[in-house]
Amino acid sequence: MSETEIKAGVSAEAKSAATEFLSTFMDFKENMNSQINEMTTRINALDRKSSDPRRLALATTAERELPHAKAMASYIRKGDEDGLRALDVETKGLNTATLNEGGYLVDPQTADSIENVLKSGTSLRALSNVVQIEAGTYDVLIDHNDNMTFAWNTESGSVGETTSPVIDRISIPLHELSASPTASQRILDDSAFDIETWLGERIGERFLRAESDAFVNGTGTNQPSGFLTKTQVTDATWSWGNIGYIATGTDGDFDPNSPADILVDLVYALEAEYRAGAAFVMSSSTAGEVRKMKDSQGRFLWLERNQPDLPPLLLGFPVLIVEAMPAISSGSFSIAFGNFRKGYTIAERPDLRILRDPYSAKPNVMFYATKRVGGDVSDYAAIKTLKFGVS
Repeated sequence: MSETEIKAGVSAEAKSAATEFLSTFMDFKENMNSQINEMTTRINALDRKSSDPRRLALATTAERELPHAKAMASYIRKGDEDGLRALDVETKGLNTATLNEGGYLVDPQTADSIENVLKSGTSLRALSNVVQIEAGTYDVLIDHNDNMTFAWNTESGSVGETTSPVIDRISIPLHELSASPTASQRILDDSAFDIETWLGERIGERFLRAESDAFVNGTGTNQPSGFLTKTQVTDATWSWGNIGYIATGTDGDFDPNSPADILVDLVYALEAEYRAGAAFVMSSSTAGEVRKMKDSQGRFLWLERNQPDLPPLLLGFPVLIVEAMPAISSGSFSIAFGNFRKGYTIAERPDLRILRDPYSAKPNVMFYATKRVGGDVSDYAAIKTLKFGVS
């Protein structure tokens, strides 16, 4: 073999080896880049997840709520206060130890059980404006001047003066509401019994009955001010500070010939700006009478909905059954119609306290639960009532 042929063979072999090496290197490089990109994507995803403020908030909440629930369970079942006291020292922001104020703040789970009962739909709370405050009084500012401060102006004409607004300040003080459910020590010792949920429901039920009556009939002295305790005047002579009513024309009953007509009159006694969002409020006994009413075509005015969480409708408006409303009798104000979101405000503190008392009801254990809540009419034009009387 000549020298030229040898050189040519070596050159071809080297070229082939170089090509194979380059191909292998490129495959290796592509594989490494793919792995690096995948790792970078995972790291970025973890960074975004860990930096999400919602995730941090949830983790913080869980870290606080779980020990609080365990400490509260130990206190309820055994009277062990050490866990709650230690939790207050370790997490200042939680402030669970409030024994000098009448008990310990309940854990979020028990508070949720109570709140669910209060929102069950048998209290004016379901329709009203509910605000949570830290102070002892909530102030509502209302401009109730019929001649609102506005004017139409021309480009070159003079600007006339507008009527000054009439501002009323309605102060809603908070009052202490308490409930004292009792449990046997045997139930408390039974670890299989969900005492926390049971206790939350019992407290909620007692609070619900008290609130439901106060928001309707409360005197305003050491309790919320009910809307039916305000001065009731005929709607034709209505003025701010009073609740306007219309009468059925029959003492203690609906008109015998056209009973449903007065309900239509009641609806349209309320101004149009309030009708959107308005509802009827009445007791079960009154609802039983209204539900029998039909229109001229023989169709019932009362409409039950298919879904159990939806209230029935009367003339197209929701009906809230509140047993604190008076039954139909001579001169009673047994039906109310209004926009309670605007017309009635409930103010409350978010904290709820509980104190375990093993002595007052021996051999049982009494739990003294307290909260602070207030309520009052915040817009007198937003609520109308039906009087079962001649005038």
